[in-house]
Amino acid sequence: MSRYSLFVLPAVLAFAALQSACAQDVDETPPEVTAPTMTAERLGELVLRIDSEAQQSGPAWQFMVDDFETILIYDVDADRMRVMIPINDANVLPPEELLRLMQANFDSALDARYAIANELLWGVFIHPLSTLTDVEFLLGVGQTVNVAATFGQSYSSGMFIFGGGDSGELERERQRLLEKLEALSGDST
Repeated sequence: MSRYSLFVLPAVLAFAALQSACAQDVDETPPEVTAPTMTAERLGELVLRIDSEAQQSGPAWQFMVDDFETILIYDVDADRMRVMIPINDANVLPPEELLRLMQANFDSALDARYAIANELLWGVFIHPLSTLTDVEFLLGVGQTVNVAATFGQSYSSGMFIFGGGDSGELERERQRLLEKLEALSGDST
């Protein structure tokens, strides 16, 4: 048995039990639901709501969210879209930082992710275009801004921490350190 089996097997069993419990409570025939298809035009409308000075160039938009330069690229034929924010030069990231980014991708970055391309570290949100809703797009932009803003700190999308990863314990350790240092100040406020 590999060292991964201790973690993976309980997770698989829990997921299977949850699936089984949910299947008992749900009608087997889902109702027909047709979500509106996201279009290039609708993406443009949403981007302009965020930043009225956004610039379009073909299938790409460049816009600002707070102080973050944000790029949206879409491909209707491939049914994909990507929101990207450049964060840092990837060549200067030490191995422990790369490890921390991968841990965050597992549990605290959520729908946004850290990625490396063209020697840059990026915050990215990637989604099929046709099934993307307005709310998913706007939350995806927000999460991408948050992973960029929290790089070097909590590495979080700002939503919550998905259980089973390392980020929760790392955050608790940081909090304990802050409390310990605060206690050293002698200030009880």
